[in-house]
Amino acid sequence: MSTENSAPDASASGPAAPKRKWRKWLVIAAVVLIVLPVVTFVLSYLIVSVPSPNDIKTNQVATIFGDDGKTIITRVIPPEGNRTSVQLNQVPKQVQEAVLAAEDRTFYTNAGFSVSGFARALRDHLLGRESAGGGSTITQQYVKNALVGSDRTIFRKMHELVVSTKMAREWSKDDILAAYLNTIYFGRGAYGIAAASKAYFNKPVEKLTVAEGAVLAASIQLPTALDPETNPTGAKNRWNYVLDGMVSMGNLPAAERAKEVYPTDFVKIKDLPNPAEDAGPKGLLKAQIIKELNDNGITEQQLNTEGLQIVSTISAPAQEAAEQGVKQTLDGQPSNLRAAVVSIDPRTGAVRAYYGGDKGAGLDWAQAALQTGSSFKTYGLAANLEAGKSLATMYDSSPLSIYGVTINNSEGASCGVCTIAEATKRSLNTSFVRMELALDDGPNKVKDMAHRVGVASSLPGIKKTLEEQDGSGTQIGVILGQYQTRPLDMASGYATFAASGVYHKPYFVQKVTTADGAVLLDRKTPKGDREVSAAVADNVTAALRPIAAYSNNHQLAGGRPSAAKTGTAQYGDTGQNKDGWMVGYTPSLATAVWVGSFDAKAALNSWGGSIWGSTLPSDIWKYTMDGALEGTDIESFPTPAPINGVAGVPDYSGPTTSKAADTTRVCTGFVCRDVTATSSAAPSSNPGATDTSVPGDTTTTTAGPFGIRRR
Repeated sequence: MSTENSAPDASASGPAAPKRKWRKWLVIAAVVLIVLPVVTFVLSYLIVSVPSPNDIKTNQVATIFGDDGKTIITRVIPPEGNRTSVQLNQVPKQVQEAVLAAEDRTFYTNAGFSVSGFARALRDHLLGRESAGGGSTITQQYVKNALVGSDRTIFRKMHELVVSTKMAREWSKDDILAAYLNTIYFGRGAYGIAAASKAYFNKPVEKLTVAEGAVLAASIQLPTALDPETNPTGAKNRWNYVLDGMVSMGNLPAAERAKEVYPTDFVKIKDLPNPAEDAGPKGLLKAQIIKELNDNGITEQQLNTEGLQIVSTISAPAQEAAEQGVKQTLDGQPSNLRAAVVSIDPRTGAVRAYYGGDKGAGLDWAQAALQTGSSFKTYGLAANLEAGKSLATMYDSSPLSIYGVTINNSEGASCGVCTIAEATKRSLNTSFVRMELALDDGPNKVKDMAHRVGVASSLPGIKKTLEEQDGSGTQIGVILGQYQTRPLDMASGYATFAASGVYHKPYFVQKVTTADGAVLLDRKTPKGDREVSAAVADNVTAALRPIAAYSNNHQLAGGRPSAAKTGTAQYGDTGQNKDGWMVGYTPSLATAVWVGSFDAKAALNSWGGSIWGSTLPSDIWKYTMDGALEGTDIESFPTPAPINGVAGVPDYSGPTTSKAADTTRVCTGFVCRDVTATSSAAPSSNPGATDTSVPGDTTTTTAGPFGIRRR
């Protein structure tokens, strides 16, 4: 019987099989990536309709809740029926061009949508990260506002692309621009350019000048944050950007641009309809929340039209305590006094209470740059600890003379030669200056420490904080609070010490959802950054723990442990004061309080005496902290690890009766040299006594050589 040899089945094996499989998957991929999107786009194009201006909603209230997600802190109530449609030819041509310069400089030549913007959105969606945003054309902005909404999904972005494409084909450019100008939000509750013209300049749109049109165009990007009354610097910078864009587009001759003057005759916010919605302390808080929403890509158009549910970080009890603390403390005091209060959760950076003033608009004192006096010494103490100097390190507290400038302590206070822990409690200027000069590059060490733990490195009008604006560097007076810092930053910096050296950026908004449940923002639990060691931070806390009780008995209710520091800045050489501070914390809450004058006069109390950090500011601080923490567990601070063999405040802190001639290193900029300063220490008759006047926490506003404060 013969056997036949059969050939192998080429359909099942051999080099052709993998090739056929590869082609099969290529076809499937092409269908998924090309054919299906094209079919979907075509079907969507045939089905969707292009919205008219009247399709836009403008009257959905946004609700701002407290951190519990239930307590209503305030609302954002958009005005109803304020939009008046106008024909494009009613809007001056150069005002139209100002809007194009601000929002879409290729409007008349582009296809109606930004391919690069869509590609970025697709990329970010596939990578599972927040979209960088930006790149939207005027057509896309109109479509988003009128119909498709702003939820951050690829499907919404595709819907926007489809409608924008159809609109660009069916509408003329002039019709699109007219629809946009009649619907976009300009701030101040104004939808459409006609309403905006009334809200900002109280005139019909036909009467707008080029400069005024540029103001309105500049506001579109961040309507509340760039309001010319509340943010004149930012608004003017954006105004310049708009006019420069008009020049580059060929719509405004350079010679005319040079003649344009920034308008100043704006309608006052208080004179706008319905000002009561933003009246009182919560108006400034609301402004911070809206700014943070804008910073996270949530526009005011969304805020006013999508019924947002905003869970803020604000604790209702803490906010109430801060507001009532200021009200009761300043009741009956001189009318030129102002106050600021900021409370921060050290473990997250969440702002729990915020008070920048009792008006709903205007200057926010919680954001104001103010001299901090001795409350800034804490950052110098931290820098010294980081250099390996424990709280047992001894310094002379007698008067210090450097190059003919004499530094004293307030009221002539002294502890002789005593530990820096004792000098911290008594807030002795001379001990802290000697401590700073003993550090290598001491002034910069103090500055860098403050920046690391939470003090802003720049502020509006101040390019580099904590140094001379002429570029000459940081002067010795930095440790005495010579430079300006915001109450928000002081609360943040002290919160870092409360968190054992971990910094959390302050924030006001926890979660945002639309009325239909789309989540626009969810911070969850922010991760902090370790900026100083736990040993340094906890030793700072140990040094500050006695001060609340030492400062006119401002210890917290129920024996709750706290760490705090007062500060006072003098009003020139008058012997009176202008700024008073109390900054302190528990493990779960850090609060900074400032009280001062707003009118270039001394800050005096009701009976004509000077305000110190240990008086009205400390009263408000205690009221706020007690109210915010009432009913919560009493927490203990961590036991500090040793630095150079010493953990926390040593058992013996001085004073001694020694006299010393100490050599210190004087540094200004990058130049240092040793200086011998003569001292004469006086013994204390009662080292353990409590001095309720808290001498020594005052610095003056007149700088001598190296920025050292005269007394």
